[in-house]
Amino acid sequence: MSMPDQPRIRTTEGMVEGRRRRGHAVFRGIPYAQPPVGALRFAAPAEPRPWEGTRQAAEFGPAAPQSGPVHTDSAGAGGEATDWLTLNVCTPDPGAAGLPVLVWIPGGGYMAGASSDPTYDPSALADAGLVVVSINYRVGAEGFALLDGAPPNRGLLDQIAALQWVRPNIAAFGGDPGLVTVAGQSAGAGSIAALLTMTPVRGLFRRAVTHSVPGFHCTPALAEQVSAVLAERLGKAPTAESLAEVTPRRLAEEVTSLCADLPQHQRQWGRLTALGIAVCPVIDGEILTETPWTALTSGNASGIELLVGHTRDEFRLFSVMGGRRGTFTEEDARTALDLFAPPPDGPDAYRAADPQATPEDLLETVYSDSTFRMPSLLLAEANAAAGGSSFLFELRLTSPALGGALGACHSLDVPLAFGTLDSPTGKQILGDRPDPEAVAVSRELQQAWARFATVGTPGWPAYTAAGQLTRILAAEPRTAPYPEQASRRIWKDRPPTPFDLTSAGPLGS
Repeated sequence: MSMPDQPRIRTTEGMVEGRRRRGHAVFRGIPYAQPPVGALRFAAPAEPRPWEGTRQAAEFGPAAPQSGPVHTDSAGAGGEATDWLTLNVCTPDPGAAGLPVLVWIPGGGYMAGASSDPTYDPSALADAGLVVVSINYRVGAEGFALLDGAPPNRGLLDQIAALQWVRPNIAAFGGDPGLVTVAGQSAGAGSIAALLTMTPVRGLFRRAVTHSVPGFHCTPALAEQVSAVLAERLGKAPTAESLAEVTPRRLAEEVTSLCADLPQHQRQWGRLTALGIAVCPVIDGEILTETPWTALTSGNASGIELLVGHTRDEFRLFSVMGGRRGTFTEEDARTALDLFAPPPDGPDAYRAADPQATPEDLLETVYSDSTFRMPSLLLAEANAAAGGSSFLFELRLTSPALGGALGACHSLDVPLAFGTLDSPTGKQILGDRPDPEAVAVSRELQQAWARFATVGTPGWPAYTAAGQLTRILAAEPRTAPYPEQASRRIWKDRPPTPFDLTSAGPLGS
């Protein structure tokens, strides 16, 4: 039976009319909550209002205002649009029943991110039989600044609201509400790691895919100081009521400005200032009571079917794009080790692990480990210890861009997993004509996602503490023990700790 060019589906709020794209029914910009502006600014997401008649669902909704050095235009075509809390659904067959569902949570350092990014085109995954949902959520100060009079971690609350929309609605699109996999990379993966610890959320998804999990959380003490400085720069108090007088775009611009000025605060704010992000999830004792690693290892969260991985050269993207690669000194390496190696003996352990390492090698390794590699590995281990099944990979395929300078860098995995090698990001990172090895790795990652979302295994053995089996995605893929053994030993039993005020105690305490 052929699908109409303008497929219609009735959701809990009303009828939506999508479009047919590449053989799939695609619905964009469906609200899962009311626009978080006016009286709802800095509030928990409110249920969407029903509508009469048919709502056109052909265009992406606008992303929340974006901050940081790399981001999309937040307003989109509609100027100062405010309906940021929307999602998109791509289904291979709305008339089907019981298809596996993949919910994509975009990354962007908790400061940026938009579901409209062409890298996230769901066509290839829908071809593999998945119903793909992608969401927008509040980022930057709107989503994560800790403010008096506002619930913390609003960006995470948005994600929960989107998952709560999926449960009663996805069957109408051909999906199985009991077969939902959440997937994300970078801040999207960090969000999912946080969701794993939130008891009410766990019934909303069955499996999780987390690429490059960041170890980024703030203590309330640090988050309060960041908000106080941000508000002071705007001539406001760090309360929801006072900052509501600032337009969302102006607030986002000030967060970008604060990010650029973070090094000035290093003595008080420590590790946070070295990463270029001013806000991230807060261990608030209410919505997020502890980090994912301690929640899983202490028995406060149960394990799940988890596919987790990282790239070999996570930090390379940032050193190359920042123009710093090739310039790092011994002093830079010492600062990086003091800030990010696990205390007390981490700096010495890194030097002992590779006595021939240059300062640049040391800095790259400790940054790659502390930001994404070890949080990812330790999440896999903690999830397995909590009774879940973890499947681990490391991407070792080298990007041909810039003469190979990017290596297997952060974000290289995203166009590979979505099969969007011809997207702007895909071309930038893999070239106009990807080589056969990249095409093969892309095919394996897509198949791993589809298989995992369908049956709970990606096609290679589970990771266990004894075997440590890891899929190495490279020109010649193989399954072998975890390749970053020196780093694994240094970080053993030392999960990432929240960023804190340096005056509140020694780093990592």
